[in-house]
Amino acid sequence: MVNKTKFRIIGILLAIVGASFWGLGGTVSDFLFQQRDIDVNWYVTARLLISGFVLLMIYKIINRKSSLFDIFKNKHSLFQLIIFSILGMLLVQYAYMASINFGNAAVATLLQYIAPVYIIIWYVIRRKERFKPFDLVAIILTLSGTFLLLTNGSFSKLVVSTPSVIWGIISGLALAFYTLYATQLLTRFPSILVVGWAMLISGIVMNFKAPIWQFDRSHLTGSTALYLTFGIIAGTAIAFFFFIESLNYLSAKETTLFGTIEPVMAILASAFWLNVTFRSFQLIGILLIIVLILALSLKKQHSIE
Repeated sequence: MVNKTKFRIIGILLAIVGASFWGLGGTVSDFLFQQRDIDVNWYVTARLLISGFVLLMIYKIINRKSSLFDIFKNKHSLFQLIIFSILGMLLVQYAYMASINFGNAAVATLLQYIAPVYIIIWYVIRRKERFKPFDLVAIILTLSGTFLLLTNGSFSKLVVSTPSVIWGIISGLALAFYTLYATQLLTRFPSILVVGWAMLISGIVMNFKAPIWQFDRSHLTGSTALYLTFGIIAGTAIAFFFFIESLNYLSAKETTLFGTIEPVMAILASAFWLNVTFRSFQLIGILLIIVLILALSLKKQHSIE
């Protein structure tokens, strides 16, 4: 009984820390873009290349007898990995960071977290699922929450920059594709291996646009280096590893629910650290989207169980 309690505590800590690192990673990125003049293109390159390498090294350390290149042995799997890397991983990461760059981490994270609703709509359009009352509620919450978040209740203007909104929506759509397409690979290979290679491959592609070695060192101070380290490694690679590792101690339902801490952490960090202010109707919109995220998490896991 003591061991079960101990393992459960370890799992809870891993899930909470992983989700918190994800949320804080977005806010740290916001800080780097707005206050340290870090180029978003270079940052995406560095984030993908370094995090991909770290995840693959973690996989190799844990699975010493397994080959890192198993996923390359089948041409079909390799083709799927390339598609997933470019249209999934790269587009999700770049769009999310671009949305943060033009707006803030809180709004970008919430717009990205609407992805499950896009998946619901896709399934209904493809007639893989029937349109259910829950789907209607989810869509209403999404439209209402997003409208209030982006406009503060005004029908005449946005309170969030248009580029941030566009990139945030693209990020959510890309995450929906990422989620749907990844299942084909995850049934055959460990998630850390798939994500590690996807990050590394997309980072190599991004490197053609913004080479990692072309960094303006005039922006580099001791504190900036620490923020970069956290955003690139802790906020990406370690966050993912901790979250996946928590599945060894907790049920998928519990881990997914703890994952909802990410947008909450991004909102709190943006408000208290970066002094991002939200107006009254925006706060209502944020609450509606968080309720949506919790409802989708519960529904998803209920269907699994």
